[in-house]
Amino acid sequence: MNNNKIDILLGLQWGDEGKGKVVDALTPNYDIVTRFQGGPNAGHTIEFGGKKFVLHNIPSGVLTPGCVNIIGNGVIIEPHILKGEIEGLQKAGFDLHDTLLIANRAHLILPTHRAMDAANEKALGKMKVGTTLKGIGPTYTDKTARRGVRIGDIRSDNFREKYEQLKQIHLRQIAGMDFDMQGFQLDGVDFADYEKLWFEGIEFLKQFQFIDCEYYINDALDKGKKVLAEGAQGSMLDIDFGSYPFVTSSNVIAAGVCSGLGVAPSRIGKVYGIFKAYCTRVGTGPFPTELFDETGEQLRQNGHEFGATTGRPRRCGWLDLPALKYAVMLSGVTDLMMMKSDVMDDFEIIKVATSYRYQGQETPNLPFAACTETMEPVYREFPGWKEKIEDGKQKTEGRISEALEAYIKFIEEYVGVPIKFVSYGPDRTQNILRP
Repeated sequence: MNNNKIDILLGLQWGDEGKGKVVDALTPNYDIVTRFQGGPNAGHTIEFGGKKFVLHNIPSGVLTPGCVNIIGNGVIIEPHILKGEIEGLQKAGFDLHDTLLIANRAHLILPTHRAMDAANEKALGKMKVGTTLKGIGPTYTDKTARRGVRIGDIRSDNFREKYEQLKQIHLRQIAGMDFDMQGFQLDGVDFADYEKLWFEGIEFLKQFQFIDCEYYINDALDKGKKVLAEGAQGSMLDIDFGSYPFVTSSNVIAAGVCSGLGVAPSRIGKVYGIFKAYCTRVGTGPFPTELFDETGEQLRQNGHEFGATTGRPRRCGWLDLPALKYAVMLSGVTDLMMMKSDVMDDFEIIKVATSYRYQGQETPNLPFAACTETMEPVYREFPGWKEKIEDGKQKTEGRISEALEAYIKFIEEYVGVPIKFVSYGPDRTQNILRP
């Protein structure tokens, strides 16, 4: 047996860290790229050659010639959305018939899952989670309730029967939630018409190869293939260790790879952790370092901080080092990658949170009750680097300015993991590799 291990790339904040760009940069070193959790609520943006691609269900290795891309069993799939994503890539010149594989055990998002999502958010009122309304939570609920419909069911003789059974369960639940299905639309389309589009998506997916990904990936590793697992969302949205209940519905941390693909913990190799040089968050939930002033707006505008999937403006704030160190600990991160350093190129002063004031005491740890009690961040200030990497010696001489280097080294020392990769723009070429 070959001793090859699967490497992992994870977001370490609240998502939107820039994972798509990093996976795209790494994929020339890998034979297979996989997604292991999440669904169309993800939005991984890749820019190169003047073109922009936003991937939702499809792994970011799809733009690298010869790379096999697997949607793993821990991912949930909305057929109509996936169809549109594939067709968009095909129009751009990427034929996925030989490079995209889909796990039999991946669960399907039904149109009524999306209706359930909307009904649940309405019922929660001011306590709503702020979901993308893509049906993520209700689909994972049915998965754990042991009544979900999976990709492997598509080719079975009783697929329509399974679909109708689950649909009727949802409709009965929605009927008791004071939610008007008569006027309900999905992406601007009446429910009945959307359901037809959903079944067109089902037929479309039949042209692709469905696999038992647990066998496929382990066999590939045994044969010496190099595999990269790509996470969606961010570690602080993990269902177990994130800012519950304002979290996603899956395990975003490294442990999720084992159940989301069917590999043993002993087969985990490097764990790449991605974070922004500052913090952002979409939707509701705690955000101790959030800025409500001109500086926060400057981060939003400089960083183009609007959701790739939803278009929603992101909440912006300073880098939260206690939260970053927590995420590093949970996944055993071996290499850090810092994104969007260029967003703060013109800042005079840059702050980072090093601890919190909580219940009258200062602590470097995230408290259990972070969602219900106030945490005041304690900051350390750094001088801004006041230089654009694109124009400065950092690019031409391969070194980083002293101010930016001091900022990086402080983060490394606090977290205890080296920063190997610094991004200074959206294009796949705008990176500096550090020894």
